[in-house]
Amino acid sequence: MNIPIGVFIAVLLVAVIVSVVLSSVITSKSERQKAEKTIGSAEDKAREIIDEALKTADAEKREAALKAKEEAIRIKNDLDKEVKDRRSEVQRSERRIQQKEESIDKKADALERREQSISAREENLNRMKEEVAKLNEQRVRELERISGLTSEQAKEHLLKIVEEDVKHEEALMIKEMENRAKEEADKKAKEIVVGAIQRCASDHVSESTISVVQLPSDDMKGRIIGREGRNIRTLETLTGVELIIDDTPEAVVLSAFEPVRREIARIALEKLIVDGRIHPAKIEEMVEKARKEVEQTIKEAGEAATLEVGVHGLHPELVRLLGCMKYRTSYGQNVLRHSVEVSQLSGLMAAELGLNIKLAKRAGLLHDIGKAVDHEMEGSHVQLGADLCRKYKEDEVVINSVESHHGDKEPTSLIACIVQAADTISAARPGARRETLDIYTNRLKQLEEITNNFKGVEKSFAVQAGREVRVMVVPEQVTDADMVIMAREISKQIEAEMKYPGQIKVNVIRESRVTDYAK
Repeated sequence: MNIPIGVFIAVLLVAVIVSVVLSSVITSKSERQKAEKTIGSAEDKAREIIDEALKTADAEKREAALKAKEEAIRIKNDLDKEVKDRRSEVQRSERRIQQKEESIDKKADALERREQSISAREENLNRMKEEVAKLNEQRVRELERISGLTSEQAKEHLLKIVEEDVKHEEALMIKEMENRAKEEADKKAKEIVVGAIQRCASDHVSESTISVVQLPSDDMKGRIIGREGRNIRTLETLTGVELIIDDTPEAVVLSAFEPVRREIARIALEKLIVDGRIHPAKIEEMVEKARKEVEQTIKEAGEAATLEVGVHGLHPELVRLLGCMKYRTSYGQNVLRHSVEVSQLSGLMAAELGLNIKLAKRAGLLHDIGKAVDHEMEGSHVQLGADLCRKYKEDEVVINSVESHHGDKEPTSLIACIVQAADTISAARPGARRETLDIYTNRLKQLEEITNNFKGVEKSFAVQAGREVRVMVVPEQVTDADMVIMAREISKQIEAEMKYPGQIKVNVIRESRVTDYAK
């Protein structure tokens, strides 16, 4: 039995005490009796201490054994619980596997039944094919007997008829394609010519390339020209604008293809006329003032456009270029107002479709940004606009919207499609581009009148800004074959009586309805 450390120390202490007492007895004889009593008392006390230590050791030993037994019971319970859990999991897995096996067996049975059904159907189909082949042979023999022609002779006759019909249809198709190609070529040529007029300098003068400055009197023309023409040369050199001084009373014409330069020249000339002192130094001063004034106007116009549509965070250079578009026109339509319209339309359509409204407005506002620089740089306004947006770190959706709004590239997002539609809506609305509302309404009215004059027409509608006319006919009076002839006759009459850009689509619709009532 192991003796605890406390008991060992107590025994050692008793031994030390005993030795001290013995030493005292040896050195002092007179105290022997007293020492004997002390030794007896120490021995008794030592025995008590030893007994107490043994009792304590037994208690601690029993307590340690109890703790060990409790720990063993706890570990056993944990192991039993874990074994039980694992056994439950194994049982669940076995049930799942069994269910899967049953499901697989059912599917296999179903597949087997389906294969048998398919085999039966195939056999039935083969029998039907054989019967159809026999019937076809009988039909061919009967036809040969009735017509007096063999199958080869009938085939040659039929092919000849089909060949003639195909040739006729081919000729009509070729003619239609040629006409369409000519129309597209004319349209493209007009676009190229108008774009060239806007972007390059030539001796062409139109309402979009000139500005007229009114003079207080014709005497002012001489002062503007100056001695030996020095004043007019100075003004033309500083502004890059050509001054045309002719017989027009009390007016000077400023001609230039770059609208910002023309505006600077107009403001400078008006300031010089008001000031009255016209000489090269004053001209230089007024031109500089006009340039600063126009730059400020451009900045304010760009900021006003962004505030109007609620687009923020644009690069300052893009804002300035937006302001420059205030002085640009496209087919008579102001480019900045057009861009604002497209931005607002894009935002409205994006809201209806649940898309990003701010991004749609941003793409719509910047879709024509290339027109601000296309008279200064090489390339189409689409490519120039995309390059500017890339340069100033615009979103890829905005860049793709700029590139695809004229169909140059495929749109990669719904927002690009929205901008494309909004651009068409803004440009095609009545009054947007050199077409008065009266002309627009008269064309629609004339279209409907032409179609309503045909026999069998119930009603007609001109839609898509006059680009399409839909004709509803009476089913009892017009057959399906008559519809083809009617569509062609309507198209010919429209071509003969009307003038219009592009083409007009004629849709003839025949609808049959049967109504009954359940009583």
